[in-house]
Amino acid sequence: MRARAIRGAMAAALAMLLLAGCAPGTTAASPAGTPAAAPRHSATSTPTPTPTPPPDPAVDAVARMSVTEQAASVVMGHISGTDPATLRAYMQSAPQGARLGGFILMGGNIGADAAQVRAVSDALTLDPALPPLIAIDEEGGIVRRLPWDTLPGGRGLQADDPAQTEQVFAQRAALIAETGADVNFGIIADVPSDASSFIAPRALGTDPDSASSRVTAAVDGEDGVVLSTLKHFPGHGAAPGDSHHGIPSTPMTLEQWRADAARPFIAGIDAGAELLMFGHLAYTAVDPAPASLSTRWHEIARDDLGFDGVMITDDLGMLTSSGIAQYRDPVANAVTALQAGNDMVLMVAGSTAETASQMVTGIVSAVGDGRLSAERLRDAAEHVMRLRMQVAGQR
Repeated sequence: MRARAIRGAMAAALAMLLLAGCAPGTTAASPAGTPAAAPRHSATSTPTPTPTPPPDPAVDAVARMSVTEQAASVVMGHISGTDPATLRAYMQSAPQGARLGGFILMGGNIGADAAQVRAVSDALTLDPALPPLIAIDEEGGIVRRLPWDTLPGGRGLQADDPAQTEQVFAQRAALIAETGADVNFGIIADVPSDASSFIAPRALGTDPDSASSRVTAAVDGEDGVVLSTLKHFPGHGAAPGDSHHGIPSTPMTLEQWRADAARPFIAGIDAGAELLMFGHLAYTAVDPAPASLSTRWHEIARDDLGFDGVMITDDLGMLTSSGIAQYRDPVANAVTALQAGNDMVLMVAGSTAETASQMVTGIVSAVGDGRLSAERLRDAAEHVMRLRMQVAGQR
């Protein structure tokens, strides 16, 4: 069951309790034309207590963490290799032995079969009661990490019925789950501007309608097996160019975006996707900064679209390799990304055994000098903690 549905059920139950507690009592009718007397409380009567909202275990867990532990929990890093001891050391490489909240599996972590990848995931999981978020880019087609995933993706699904997309993503989710990974960065919600677009071979649809229906189907297919991620918000299709080598931009207005590129993301959010990945794309009419570092785009996702899951950056290493001087420092990028509203920062390209630790130190320093509020870091850590607790409950 999606966390969104669980929270909805809890909210409905709480609403029923509130209604029951506020229902008017039955009193004797007053004579016509005579104002009803104010009810009197007898010496033995007591007012109906207001129900207390159920505690949020994620909030409680984060409240017990130090600032360093909170900072480490919002970093998803990467190193290559399969050696268990090296991987375990990496996951607790932050200052004071704080444990990283996530890890992304890339080609260098993939063995010959699912069992070998499962050994890597097990090494990364220092505490099974609170596992990290272990992610993988498994779109199918031209972007896949598991060589034995021969299922279609992207362009291979564009001519098929959405029901076929749901079936394919259900099968792919099962393959991913066998490896011990629990997050798939695999659902392209971008609408390509034309067939020559960089993202076109990976997109699930060629227009907002077809993309929306297949994005919904993909989320439904992964439901209950792996956590779904929509990417690359607010949409790579409208911004020509490859964000691995620069910062693509578009003059598309917010109104035009809502009528076009937004629709597959809205469909995926409504279907219950748990993560939203922000692209290094600039919609200059909305904010000249890339969306991954834009407070405005994070407000739109939370407040306008109602997304309540984890907002994560695309690989911050892509920003450092963009050639733009102001994005050269990955630690500064991580701090800015959290300031903007991301709950988790992802670092792959250029990541080393020390990079994650440096990011954690930089985040702690930013809280210490006021550049990043303690409340913003705590909120980010709580969002990540909810997903980690959900994963623990599903294992």
